[in-house]
Amino acid sequence: MKGFRDFVLRGNLVELAIAFIMALAFAAVVTAFTAMILAIIGKAGGSADFSQYQPDGIPVGVFLTALIAFLILAAVVYFLVYLPYQKARDKYFPASEPHATEDIALLTQIRDLLQQQRGGTPPPVV
Repeated sequence: MKGFRDFVLRGNLVELAIAFIMALAFAAVVTAFTAMILAIIGKAGGSADFSQYQPDGIPVGVFLTALIAFLILAAVVYFLVYLPYQKARDKYFPASEPHATEDIALLTQIRDLLQQQRGGTPPPVV
């Protein structure tokens, strides 16, 4: 029983469950937003559902409807999730300057000394 309790209460599992629930709720919002945008397109163009559109008998309407819905979904995710996340991450967790660890610095010194002993010049530090 203790193993099961540890498994359920492990941080990653709880975070994953919360992310899944939030994703489902966000999916409902995005679906409603997509339907609203398609309705606006329908008002402007006559129909929000292009599934009946078949030029020369080729059923491209279903593809057009799916493509428009995908582009709306991608735009919503990009502008309402990705960009705010990137800005918050950069603001609260700025990227630290990469620094060489002690062992890398030591290996670099050894390489430079070996290079000097052979009569060459050490490569530039990157």
